[in-house]
Amino acid sequence: MLRAIAEKITGLFTEASHSLRRKHNLPIKITFEPVFTTGGLGRQQENMHISGETYDISRTGVGFIVQSIRVRENYLVGQDRRLNAEIDLPNGKVRMKLIGRRYEKVGVHLSTERFLVGAEIVEMSKDDREAYEHFLKYGKRRKATAPSLEMGSN
Repeated sequence: MLRAIAEKITGLFTEASHSLRRKHNLPIKITFEPVFTTGGLGRQQENMHISGETYDISRTGVGFIVQSIRVRENYLVGQDRRLNAEIDLPNGKVRMKLIGRRYEKVGVHLSTERFLVGAEIVEMSKDDREAYEHFLKYGKRRKATAPSLEMGSN
């Protein structure tokens, strides 16, 4: 009986400490944040990207599946490398900055080999954050509000 109570309490703390993940398969495009350590390296990295799809999304992170864990010599996970992500929601795109925290190989055969990457959201504009969280809550993007032309009285 005490064990059951302890498990319930532990479960409540675990739920409160982690964001709820929702399964969504959405197109995602990952580019590398430029690193300006030497002259031309930053410009070369801007053109490198990899496309995939999300596996699950939450308020604090994104899980996504890609064909490779690296693009040229740049790995998606490690050394707190910042990634720029663009997720295609049903009614538009949201952009965010991520840091890849872990990955695992998925797929049973070399021809279907993919990598599941778990990434933490570290930065997002206010508008993108609102649209993203609305999508998480309702499963669709929030409609943009039309500007109002209220007339004041004299």
